[in-house]
Amino acid sequence: MSTIASARNPRLKALRRLHRRRDRERSGTFLAEGEDLVEAAQLAGWNALEGYRAAGSGGTPAGFQEVEGELLAGASTLGSGTRVLAVYEQRWSAPAGPLCVYLHGLRDPGNVGTIIRSAHAFGASCVALGPGCADPYGPKAVRASMGAIFTVPLARAGTLGELPGELLALSADAGEELRGPLREIAPAVTLLVGAERTGLPAEVLDACRRRARITIAGDSLNAAMAATVALYELTRKPSRVRAS
Repeated sequence: MSTIASARNPRLKALRRLHRRRDRERSGTFLAEGEDLVEAAQLAGWNALEGYRAAGSGGTPAGFQEVEGELLAGASTLGSGTRVLAVYEQRWSAPAGPLCVYLHGLRDPGNVGTIIRSAHAFGASCVALGPGCADPYGPKAVRASMGAIFTVPLARAGTLGELPGELLALSADAGEELRGPLREIAPAVTLLVGAERTGLPAEVLDACRRRARITIAGDSLNAAMAATVALYELTRKPSRVRAS
């Protein structure tokens, strides 16, 4: 394959269009930028629909189309550019237990991606996206996931009735102190996480059988940090350390 050397190349134009959410939703595809994310996709068994690498950067990944370095940087959302870009098909599944994380109104893509990363770390079954959430397949969310986007099933949830198990709402100022583990709460649980400023709306809280708070010394936690603490608590194992 010859090296792409024109900014007017239609394939580069198509890559730049994937910076926009409406074009990602229309095409059902998304971008992964950088060697680490592309490697994570390969390890998870995802095949790239298209792959591009900076000319002269070596033969890895094999089979990727070479592009002049400045032009590839122009197709990237990274300020410093990247040496590797790949396009993948979005994957969506139904919400599933035993541990689902539901996000409602989280508009920050960094928070969404970080929660996906934490869901992977603690073995959650899926992350379900409700109304008003940032696109998990947007460039910033994909980067924040650190490759977990390729291992954690993602779901869309139009109603709370689609969520599995008992609904456990994280609430900053109401409910019992969060104490796990999951098996002591219910066989299946959906952890509901709202936006940082507004939290979960009243109608969502009213639909949950349980509300839980995380006791902290300060005023608030970042939404992704709160979800991470909650996932740790829900999946922790009893300590085997015994007092002497």
